Amino acid sequence: QVQLVESGGGLVQPGGSLRLSCVASGGAFENYAMAWYRQLPEKERELVASISQSGYTYYTDSVKGRFTISRDNEKNTVYLEMDSVNPGDTAIYYCAGTPRNTYQPRDYWGRGTQVTVSP
Repeated sequence: QVQLVESGGGLVQPGGSLRLSCVASGGAFENYAMAWYRQLPEKERELVASISQSGYTYYTDSVKGRFTISRDNEKNTVYLEMDSVNPGDTAIYYCAGTPRNTYQPRDYWGRGTQVTVSP
């Protein structure tokens, strides 16, 4: 069973940038489709971006052109580069993975990292 640990969250000003990282252990990372989700209080968890085993990416409309998901199989890590952030990006961000081909990986989850966009 794979374990996922996120890092990189914090406070960032509107228009700024932040990079989230998620390190996986306990599984063959290269076989996992990976994703970033986010959740606001009392709202459903939303898929932000995903990346397949071969590097194919998906983004929700609200982050297209601003966020970039990438993976480094040598480091067992998936990243989310967040640029031009705005207050609507404030949420807890979760890393997720699934050992099959899907654009919505959700079998395994990290504990999340808080991102707050505020002046």
